[in-house]
Amino acid sequence: MHDFRLVPLAAAVLACATFWATSISAGPTATQPAVAGTVAREPALVEAIRDRIDHLRYADAHDVRGTQVVLDDYVARFYESQQFLPVWQDPARLDALVAAIGEVVNDGLNPSDYHYDALQSYRLDVRMRKALTDADKADLELVATDAFMLSLYHLYLGKVDPVGLSSQWNFATRPVSPERGLERLSQRLAAGEIREAYQAARPQHVWYSRGRERLKEYRALASAGGWPAVPDGPTLRPGMSDARVPMVRKRLLVTKDLVAAAAPAAMKSNGTITGANPDETLYDAALEQAVRNFQERHGLAADGVVGPGTRAAMNVPIAARIDQIRINLERARWVMHELKGEFVLVDVAGFYVSYFRNDEPIWTSKVVVGRDERETPIFRSMITYVVFNPTWTIPPGILVKDKLPELKRNPGALKRMHIRVLDGSGREVDPYSINWHRYGPGRLPPYQFRQDPGPDNALGLVKIMFPNPYLVYLHDSPAKSLFEQDQRTFSSGCIRVQKPFELAELVLNDPEWNQASIAQVIASEQTRTVNLKKPLPVMLIYWTAQPRPDGQVIFRNDIYNRDPATLAALDSDFRLPAPPR
Repeated sequence: MHDFRLVPLAAAVLACATFWATSISAGPTATQPAVAGTVAREPALVEAIRDRIDHLRYADAHDVRGTQVVLDDYVARFYESQQFLPVWQDPARLDALVAAIGEVVNDGLNPSDYHYDALQSYRLDVRMRKALTDADKADLELVATDAFMLSLYHLYLGKVDPVGLSSQWNFATRPVSPERGLERLSQRLAAGEIREAYQAARPQHVWYSRGRERLKEYRALASAGGWPAVPDGPTLRPGMSDARVPMVRKRLLVTKDLVAAAAPAAMKSNGTITGANPDETLYDAALEQAVRNFQERHGLAADGVVGPGTRAAMNVPIAARIDQIRINLERARWVMHELKGEFVLVDVAGFYVSYFRNDEPIWTSKVVVGRDERETPIFRSMITYVVFNPTWTIPPGILVKDKLPELKRNPGALKRMHIRVLDGSGREVDPYSINWHRYGPGRLPPYQFRQDPGPDNALGLVKIMFPNPYLVYLHDSPAKSLFEQDQRTFSSGCIRVQKPFELAELVLNDPEWNQASIAQVIASEQTRTVNLKKPLPVMLIYWTAQPRPDGQVIFRNDIYNRDPATLAALDSDFRLPAPPR
């Protein structure tokens, strides 16, 4: 199994304070024990808990029925704040915890990460009225509280540290307080609000709840046998007859791309058709539409033709699709708390940009993103201004990798691209007067390279700007044909937008700026910068699976090969990082 980098413990566990503080019933504070009267009834148990906390403080590991307490410091602090009183001896409360941990499987998490087997063992002992020693009861306290804290944290912020996967990650972390967190934990337990605590911990976004439902459905499909593989062979086209057609039909019935109402009335569950003179091998119109539905969900050209690409997508095992959903539920836990109000969201793996309002997209456009060696980074920022008829100043990375080699061969190439060379004073320099062979990755030329405005400008006729260290932004493009490709990874990192003027109008959100006034500025051929009256959040996200409102799931290719590392971390054993020396 793989270990993974845990979010620093102080930021991790303490983040739970926020949701422990929400929707709570009135209850005791951290200085008012959650279980009154226990000292008088079971002083030996209180002493056993204190003894276990001492061991937790000073031992390298505390083993309980085959599992180890993970958040030892915070478990210890909790019981110290409770005067070592027990909180999990009530069988109903323990039942609620075990049930809640069992449910995290629908979040794509593994209940075994949260001592599920050990808690089930204790639960069985309690149900069977087995006499437990005070030491056993104290161990139950520690492992149950650890499971409660750890599973809530993973639901709230994710199990995997996104910073450990990408140094570009800059989404906000939430301010937290250890004292407030421990107090709210005490209140939740005193009120018996186990299920409510888990519900509050999950992202409160319709996308997430839909994702949980789709994960349950795909797991049910897997339990029922999944879907059949479509054998290799010639491309299948509408109107053809082929022995593989019944298998395609059955495959698409499983995922409801082919709805039962559109399928032949006498069709068996294996995709074959019964009745007088049936032609079960005919690729009919209903199947063509089902194939188009499937292709659209998987980012393929919706041409209704089952070629190698479509067949390969159909034959991805259901276990792999389940993992895709799990991976993206984890990504949702990293960012869903920020997806509120109005914002622009760029789905890099999906090749789309959307404008969101009230949790739903009100506008969407195709985009082109960075190619493999120039990946579009994943981060968040604020859109602050829009530039019409922009100039383009070539960034250093593109200059070294793309332009300098061409300049060394032909300095006149700049003129053809309407690019001017400017010195430090802004004066234009003749490119033929420069010895370009002197420059390279270790020595940049002391000039600016600026492309004049116009329809051939690399940025097109509008760019939408948001501060970031990667020199990445949203912009128009003169290469319109690229938007018709299925796999749109052609840029040097920026996001080219198919409908940029519509997006500009949305982000400006000003009656003065509509399509007519924008067209008028473009026609002037003069560069014009317009500041937003209110900065607008923009988030660059990487979804390879996401739920649709109609109950279907959109799957996309993992264009930058980011899914394997996330899945490995998600499935890894949970280990705390070594303390800093």
